[in-house]
Amino acid sequence: MEVLRLQQQLIELTNSLFQEGFLDDQFTQIQMLQDEGNPDFVQEVVGLFAEDSERILSELTKALEMEPVDFKKVDAYVHQFKGSSSSIGAQRVKAVCVDFRAYAETENKEGCLQALQQIKQEFFAVKSKLEALLQLEQQILAAGGSVPMME
Repeated sequence: MEVLRLQQQLIELTNSLFQEGFLDDQFTQIQMLQDEGNPDFVQEVVGLFAEDSERILSELTKALEMEPVDFKKVDAYVHQFKGSSSSIGAQRVKAVCVDFRAYAETENKEGCLQALQQIKQEFFAVKSKLEALLQLEQQILAAGGSVPMME
């Protein structure tokens, strides 16, 4: 009974992440690569994404605090962040990166600072939702169930 309730919660959470635009089909592709031979694959990918993203956000913050701002460096960091967001399927983070790069290209510091706040907000939101998803998966496995595959 407990397993069924957890599985239903997982399905609902996963569906809401797609409906709210946090994730796209790329995340489904990552989930499909997980199997018995690599049971922690999604968790490892999400962990690397989080670590990498936090490092890039820190570098971006520093780059925007410099005077004068090196907008080419800012753009390079945002490009890197967009790539890692795309590779995990973090759709809303990726969308903010597109706007952010436009501000960097026009050397609009104010726009860049606003985009940095927005990107941090979207990143920490998707990170917390992914952590909740992975935690649910762990609870299902600990209760002796299997993680349902999404369509």
